[in-house]
Amino acid sequence: MRAMWKGSVSFGLVSIPVQLYAATENKNVSLRQVHEADGGRIQYKRFCTIDGQEVPYAEIAKGYELPDGEMVVITDAEMAELPLSTQRTIDVLEFVPLESIDPIQYDRTYYLEPQKNAVKPYVVLRDALHKSSQVAIAKVAVRQRESMAVLRVHADVLVMTTMLWPDEVREPDFPFLRDDPPQIRPQELTMAGSLIDSLAEPVFEPDKYHDHYREALEEMIEAKVAGDETTKPAAVTAKAGVVDLMAALQASVDAAKKSRQSASETSSSEASEASDASDEDEKPAKKKPAARKRAPKSA
Repeated sequence: MRAMWKGSVSFGLVSIPVQLYAATENKNVSLRQVHEADGGRIQYKRFCTIDGQEVPYAEIAKGYELPDGEMVVITDAEMAELPLSTQRTIDVLEFVPLESIDPIQYDRTYYLEPQKNAVKPYVVLRDALHKSSQVAIAKVAVRQRESMAVLRVHADVLVMTTMLWPDEVREPDFPFLRDDPPQIRPQELTMAGSLIDSLAEPVFEPDKYHDHYREALEEMIEAKVAGDETTKPAAVTAKAGVVDLMAALQASVDAAKKSRQSASETSSSEASEASDASDEDEKPAKKKPAARKRAPKSA
């Protein structure tokens, strides 16, 4: 694992330097988008919708669009200057029972590792938290976003789970909630309770469950490899540029105009030559001058 954040846990007057690691990872089989005909990879490029040019990552800023379409551009430097006290601090605010938090508010989970000079205060907080049977509510800023968080103990490590803000949890608003509830017979409720009891377990054991879809997909891929059902995409010889639709249309219009003008000039030239030839045919033949009569010789 690689540390993605460094800061400290602020616990009263105690500051515990820690490093943050993602506690979970996505185990889905990674599939690429490819051209079915030849297996070539499909690429997406960042380009500006105004000038049609590809934009390097270093030139990309953030923008907030106003209702009238105007854009407020905010640079990374301006974002870094925002007064965010929790940018490098996990600020513990209070302690509450874990059962008082609805899991719908949970977002992402991270492991906290103490830095070398902070192992003792880290262990003190860990053991005290575990003994209290409570969890700590804190505020923290990760990836330029401030969140509430829960600090608890898992496998002898402090674990932090970021939470959604209350206004980020949607209120359920479905028509059936506004209708009169259906009449439930006691026997139906008893039968549902019996079904729950028959499937009840004393503890949750996640290891007994498996991702059968992922296993089936991996088996299909292995079978295709074993059967030599693979495609080796041809090497890309030229780097494809971003297609600017307006530029392409304008180029097409210009080419069409040029072609039409060239054809018009050619047609006009041919018509002129034909007209000249016709005029030559229609002109009357020049008459030879009449022979001058000689005067009679004098006797």
